[in-house]
Amino acid sequence: MRSPRVIATLALAAAAAVLPMVSAVAAEPPRQPLAKAATPTDLLKPEEGPTTKVVNGTRTTVKENPHLITGLRVGGGGPQGASCTASVVGKRKILTAAHCMIDVSGDKSYLYGDDDLNTTGDETFRTKVASYKVHPKYTGPNSWKNGYDVAVITTADDIPVPESQWAKVAGSGDSALTAPGKSGQAMGWGKVSAGGSSGVLYKTTMPVNDPANCQVFDVTVNGDTMVCVGYNDGRTGTCSGDSGGPYTVDGVVVGVVSWGAGNCDRYSIMARLTNEMGDWAKKEIGGDTPIPGKFAVGLNPNSGKVEPGKYVSTTVTSTAADTGAEDVQLSVSGLPSGANAVFQPDSIRSGETSKVTFTTAAETPKGVYKLTLSGKGTSGTATAEYTLTVGEGTPGGEIAASASPASVTVQRGMFAETTVTVNGGSGTISLKGSGQGMSFPPMFFPQTISPGGSSEMTAFAPFNPGTYPITITATDSNGKTATTTFTVTVQ
Repeated sequence: MRSPRVIATLALAAAAAVLPMVSAVAAEPPRQPLAKAATPTDLLKPEEGPTTKVVNGTRTTVKENPHLITGLRVGGGGPQGASCTASVVGKRKILTAAHCMIDVSGDKSYLYGDDDLNTTGDETFRTKVASYKVHPKYTGPNSWKNGYDVAVITTADDIPVPESQWAKVAGSGDSALTAPGKSGQAMGWGKVSAGGSSGVLYKTTMPVNDPANCQVFDVTVNGDTMVCVGYNDGRTGTCSGDSGGPYTVDGVVVGVVSWGAGNCDRYSIMARLTNEMGDWAKKEIGGDTPIPGKFAVGLNPNSGKVEPGKYVSTTVTSTAADTGAEDVQLSVSGLPSGANAVFQPDSIRSGETSKVTFTTAAETPKGVYKLTLSGKGTSGTATAEYTLTVGEGTPGGEIAASASPASVTVQRGMFAETTVTVNGGSGTISLKGSGQGMSFPPMFFPQTISPGGSSEMTAFAPFNPGTYPITITATDSNGKTATTTFTVTVQ
C-alpha cells in the first residue's frame, strides 16, 4: 500500500506537468479574423473600418524600370482611366493578369512613359489592344480565386522599348526563384492605401512565404498556382491598380499581381509563373514573332515622287523563313487623302515579288508621306517603309486636320470619341487636344501618326450639361501646325 507522502508527491508532479500547458494556452494571442479577398483592380472597394496605408514603398520611374507599362480602360477608376499595371515582354506583347481583361468592362489600351498619371502629357506612347489571350484554365470572372490569373496581350502598335529592356519571364525551370525565403520586388501605379490616391509609380520589396502560413483569407491560397509574398501586418504590399504588375526575383518576373485583402492590409498574392503557367505565357509571347532575319519584305525602290492625280509604282520583294515558303498577304497604311494602293497580286508566297502602284487624286495634298508596307504570313508580320512625295513635297507643306464626326452628344461623365485624320505635312505628326471645362485632356490612340494617317481620340465628358468645343492641334516634324474642332454636347 502506497503511503500518503508518495501519493502527494505524484499529485504535485502531475500538477506541474499540466500547469505549463494551461499557461501556454492562456498566453496565445487572439487570432485575426479571415480577411475578405479581392482582386486589386481599380474597382477594389475597402472593407469597412479604418484605412491602412499598405504600400509604404518608394517612388521609382519608368526610366529605371523600362519594362513597366500602364493599363487603361474606358471607365477605369484611376487617373486617365488607369486600371492595371503590366510588363512589356515583346515588340507588341504585354504580360498582365487575366482578371484585368476578363473581370472588368470597357475598351482597354496601354500608356507608356509616365511616372505620374495625375499630370497629363508626360507619356511617350499609347496603343490599343489588338488581341489578348488568358490562360485556358482561367474560365471566367472571379477565376482568380482558383489561380491561373495570367494573360498575354498583343498591342496594335510597336512598343518603344528595345528588346534588351523587355521583362524576362520565368518558367517551370525556375522554381527555385519562388522558394520561401526569397526576396523580390513589386511595382505599380496602384493606391498607397485602400482608400487613398493612385496613379504614381511606386516599388516595394517583399519576401516569398510558405503558402501554408498565408491562409488568412476567405479564399484558399493555392501554392501550386499562386505565390504568397509580403507580410500579415500591412507594413507594405500591393493595392488597387497594381493588378497585373510584375513581382520580380533576381531580375526575372516570377509572379503577376493577382489578389489580396479587400483592405490591402495583409499578404499580396501573385499568379505563379515558375510552373506551366510561365511556360504557357512564354509560348504565347513568342507565338506571333517572325523568325529573325528570315521572313521579310522590302521595296525596290523604297521611295517615289508623283504629281497629284498621277501614279507611281514599285516592286515588293520578300524572303522566306527557314521553315520554308508561306502565304503572305500584302497591305499598305499611311496613305494620304485620295490615294490608294493597288497590288499585282496582293497575296504572294514568301520569296516571290509583287508590284504595287500608288495612285493619287487631283485633290491629294502635296507633301511627303511615310507609308508602311505590311506582309502578314503564318509565322508573323514583317514591314517595310516607303516614302511617297506628292507634288513638290516641300517639307512643312500644307497640313490639314479633320475630325469625323465633328460633334457628338453624350451623357454626363461618359466618353466621346472621334477619328482625327491629318493630311499633308511631313515626318511624324503629334496630336494634342484641349478644351475649356474639360476634366481631363483628350487621349489619342496613337499619339503620333504619319501624313495621311488617322488616330482615335477619346474625351471624358464633364458632369455639367453644356457644349464643350475641343481644339485638336496637329504638329509635324517641321513645326507646321493645323487645327480642327470637335464639339461635345453634354445632356
